[in-house]
Amino acid sequence: MAKKKTPSVRPIGDKILVKRVDAEEITKGGIVLPDTAKEKPKEGRVIGVGDGRMTDEGKRIPFQVKEGDRVLFTSYAGNEIKIAGEEFVIMSEDDVLAILEG
Repeated sequence: MAKKKTPSVRPIGDKILVKRVDAEEITKGGIVLPDTAKEKPKEGRVIGVGDGRMTDEGKRIPFQVKEGDRVLFTSYAGNEIKIAGEEFVIMSEDDVLAILEG
């Protein structure tokens, strides 16, 4: 089986591209949730990063996140986009609350 190719999208400036993780389909109590009842996850994997934020002095500040990091982000972070049938979120690094490790 061939590996699915990730779309070629490169964020610019201080933006990052995140692919949300799939929402839980079954609660801890074993109840199966329909799509309409699922809450959009606030967790995803960083797919791409821009060049970094520019300071007033013209210096580029590198990102704290990198491609492949699993991150938590705010509820209303960024803009949702659809590329090749897949949903992504483009957001500022400021919308990232934490990097999940382990």
